[in-house]
Amino acid sequence: MFAQTPAQRNHGPDRARSAATENFPVASRVLAPRARGPVMAFYLFARTADDVADDLRLDMAHKLARLAEFEAGLDGHSGAPEALALHGVLGENPESLAHARSLLTAFRMDASGCTYATWDDLRAYCTQSANPVGRFLLDVHGEAAQAGDLSDPLCTALQVLNHLQDLGEDRDRLGRIYLPGDWLAAEGVVPDDLSRDALTPGLRRVIDRTLDVCDDLLVQAGPLPLAIVDLGLRTQARATLWLAGSLSRALRRRDPLARRVAASRWQVAGAVAGAALWRAAGR
Repeated sequence: MFAQTPAQRNHGPDRARSAATENFPVASRVLAPRARGPVMAFYLFARTADDVADDLRLDMAHKLARLAEFEAGLDGHSGAPEALALHGVLGENPESLAHARSLLTAFRMDASGCTYATWDDLRAYCTQSANPVGRFLLDVHGEAAQAGDLSDPLCTALQVLNHLQDLGEDRDRLGRIYLPGDWLAAEGVVPDDLSRDALTPGLRRVIDRTLDVCDDLLVQAGPLPLAIVDLGLRTQARATLWLAGSLSRALRRRDPLARRVAASRWQVAGAVAGAALWRAAGR
C-alpha cells in the first residue's frame, strides 16, 4: 500500500497489464533493490486477481472458480500464472504467502457481493483487502513485527479513502457500497442516492463521519515512519501519510459524486520531492 497512492487506482480494461508499469517507478526509486522483485510480483498478483473479482463479464460462480486458480498457484500447483510467479519468488515462505491469501479472501467477498452493516464490518474487510499489503512490504524489507501494528491503520484509511473517491462508480458499475449500512440508514440515505450527480445532505454527513474515522486512523499511523528501519520504505511511508491526509481534506471540501476527487500531480510531485529531500537529509 505504501507503493501506491489512492490516486493511482485504475478501473480500465488494461489495469492488470499496467500494474507493473504503474508501480515500477516507485519500486525502482524508493524500495530496497532486494525487495523490488517480490514487490512487483505481489502487486501483479493482487491487481490481476482484483480484475477477476471486478470482471462484469463473469458471474459469481466463475469469479470464485478463477480465484481458486490463484489459490492453487500460491500452493505451487498449476493455476494462475501470476500466482505461480509469486510462489516462485517467495518460495515456501508461509508468512509472505499468507498475505497474498488474505487478499484472495477479500476478492472473494467482492465477488460474492458482500455488504457492510457496520463500521466494524467494513474495517474487517480492510484487514483482508488492504492491511496485508502493508505487512507484506514490511516483511520483505525485514522490518519488525511492531511496525505492522502502525501500518494497519494507514492501509485501512487508504482503502476507505479510495472507496470514497469511487463512491458512485462502485455503486453504478459494480453494485457495491463500501460504507457502513447503519450510518447510511441513520441519515436516511438509500442506495440510489449514490447514483446521483451530487451528494445529498445525508450522504455528505455519512462521508464526513467516515473521514473522521480515517483521520483518527492516520493519527494512529503517524509514528510509522520512525518505526521503519529501511530508509527507502520509511521515505515512502512518510509520503503516503502526507498524501492520505491531503486526500481526506480534499474529500471534505469537494463532492466525489460530482467529480472524482484525487491528489493533483503537483501534490504527488511535492510529496515525492519532500520525501526525497528528507531521505537525503537522513543519509
